[in-house]
Amino acid sequence: MANAYLQGVEISASQFLDIFHHYDNDGNFFPYFVDFMKKKKHFWGRKKILGLFLPPALQLVSKSLLVQILPTEENFLLFFRQQLKSCAEFMKAWRNYDADHSGYIEADELKNFLKDLLQRAKKPYDEKKLEEYTLTTLKIFDSNKDGKLCLSEMARLLPDQENFLLKFQGVKMARKEFNKIFELYDQDRNGYMDENELDALLKDLCEKNNKVLEVSKIPTYKSAIMALSDGGKLYRTELALVLCEEEM
Repeated sequence: MANAYLQGVEISASQFLDIFHHYDNDGNFFPYFVDFMKKKKHFWGRKKILGLFLPPALQLVSKSLLVQILPTEENFLLFFRQQLKSCAEFMKAWRNYDADHSGYIEADELKNFLKDLLQRAKKPYDEKKLEEYTLTTLKIFDSNKDGKLCLSEMARLLPDQENFLLKFQGVKMARKEFNKIFELYDQDRNGYMDENELDALLKDLCEKNNKVLEVSKIPTYKSAIMALSDGGKLYRTELALVLCEEEM
């Protein structure tokens, strides 16, 4: 039903949540959803929204109904983003489910990740449905089609404002340069960085790349990156996931 009335309207999961929370003051989604989209028809820079009308029967609807207008990919993003609400939480999940520390989430690891998310969200599923979710998630996020997800692919789970990894894409280094940087900031030469050493590295990176990275966000960057650490020990391979453009 919703699809029939909103045919041709394309919004992302982030945009959908922003609109929903803006108008959902009393627990019901008030019918200004459509008026908002009409007035802001150029807001998303996509198709113009012309002649859109929402009948009274759909004036009070739930998020679960409205989410049906989202494309398949955005439905998955919406579900994941409801479960993973910060970059630090995402990085902890990455470390937990990359069980073999390969730097990738492979199909079996992804299935365990999805299973735990579904249980946390109290969403019903069976083994067949779990397999379907796993394959669909790979289809959505596996951009190079290698059958596994790297950190940057999985990072698409995060809302843009939480996805600090997008900013670090612009400061990634070649392996040789990364190794030099790691050895420079691993001041006690013990093979890993602690919080203080990472803090010094991040401060210098922010100063050098101040058009991309924000000094005020250093605590956020540090918290998220240290979530990859082993008991406060951030090894070369973990930091490389964020700062090295080549596989280690």
